[in-house]
Amino acid sequence: MNSFIETFKNIWKIKELRDRILFTLALLAIYRIGSFIVLPGVNSGALETAVSQRGNNDILGLINTFTGGAFNQAAIFALGIMPYITASIIIQLLGFAVPYFQKLQQKEGESGRKKITQITRILTVFITLVQGGGYLTYLNSMPGAVHQSLSPSVFWFSNIIILSAGTVFAMWLGEKITDRGIGNGVSLLITIGIIATLPRSFATEVISQFNGGGVFLLLIELAVLFFVVLATVLVVQGVRRIPIQFAKRMVGRTTTANMPQAGARDYIPLKVNASGVMPIIFAQAIMFLPVTIAQWVSRGGTPGNFLMSLSDWKSIPYNVIFFLLVVVFTYVYTALLVNPQQYAEYLKRQNAFIPGVKPGKMTQDFIDTLTTRVTLPGSIFLGLISILPAIIAAFGVNDAFALFFGGTSLLILVAVVLDTLQQIESYLLMRKYDGLVKSGRIKGRSGMQTIGAGM
Repeated sequence: MNSFIETFKNIWKIKELRDRILFTLALLAIYRIGSFIVLPGVNSGALETAVSQRGNNDILGLINTFTGGAFNQAAIFALGIMPYITASIIIQLLGFAVPYFQKLQQKEGESGRKKITQITRILTVFITLVQGGGYLTYLNSMPGAVHQSLSPSVFWFSNIIILSAGTVFAMWLGEKITDRGIGNGVSLLITIGIIATLPRSFATEVISQFNGGGVFLLLIELAVLFFVVLATVLVVQGVRRIPIQFAKRMVGRTTTANMPQAGARDYIPLKVNASGVMPIIFAQAIMFLPVTIAQWVSRGGTPGNFLMSLSDWKSIPYNVIFFLLVVVFTYVYTALLVNPQQYAEYLKRQNAFIPGVKPGKMTQDFIDTLTTRVTLPGSIFLGLISILPAIIAAFGVNDAFALFFGGTSLLILVAVVLDTLQQIESYLLMRKYDGLVKSGRIKGRSGMQTIGAGM
């Protein structure tokens, strides 16, 4: 406890770090306040009643989790930062397939990044207009959610502007936090939305267990959650180091190693989870299609049992297919991110090589084979994490609390917390203070594709 207080005092002593933390907290508070300001013309009571009758096992429930409940409350931040994330993912995928975006990302440096940022912002506005129109149509479909005295055209036109302004403002908040605060701003906005739903979910679980006399079961749940988070941290930070050696060169009459630091040992880090949360996001997007198809089929008749089971995130067919999709997308996305040919060319330019492996094609094949082997446990872990909420819910845990045992929410929370703590520790170490931990170093997701900055 004394060590924690001393660390907090050290953080407070560094003016720049203190100002950054306070600035971040202030902007996050503004974002949360906006999540409770309801759109004009919306009947909050009727909307809450309609939402309570709808299940949370679809894409709307996921969006509501990421926005901290603003989606179901019809707030000005109902769409949150999600359109910006969608735009970032689209631009990132275009960077793999379109030469123009490849050139901007890889060859034009700072000017290229500025162009990509500008294109992402424009695409965000376009996506917001499309999603905002769909969201307002969704509100109109809710019985009594919109006041009948308000003209439909006025309601739609005014609120589409408000929703777009809310998303752009949230994007601005995220960028300001990244520039003048601590941590990745866009990631923190999503994290604060996810955390906002945790107290209510946990309180509901505690009350239900105490009423049912299951205090021991509650302790088991917390222990399981602790070990799941611990395993997630280990996999998120896990790397397979490939040692590399720099060729020696003659300097005068002496032979030295052509290395950045004489005697230093370098390596190529291959992440166990190089793809981050993207495979789960892609797989979940595909799994939302059966929900849409089931709703469309139900208008003309009764959908089949199998199709309905794919609409239930706790069903066995859903989780089996979801697990396989996550494993496949992990390999696909890792193949897009990790380019063995680029590694081989870089080593050749630096006059370096992997011990026991010939430069060129053999180095490329070696890295490719090793990446495939390392990705296997990472993909299986992501698959298990993605279906873990359904497994936990099967043991009687309420659905809202079970979502924190895995899936996108857990991975985002772990990655963002590690990245933020790493930045705080860097400030402490630069000022000659001890780090946040007594031994070792906090390894954030340096090089990880964080949300909004290319998650």
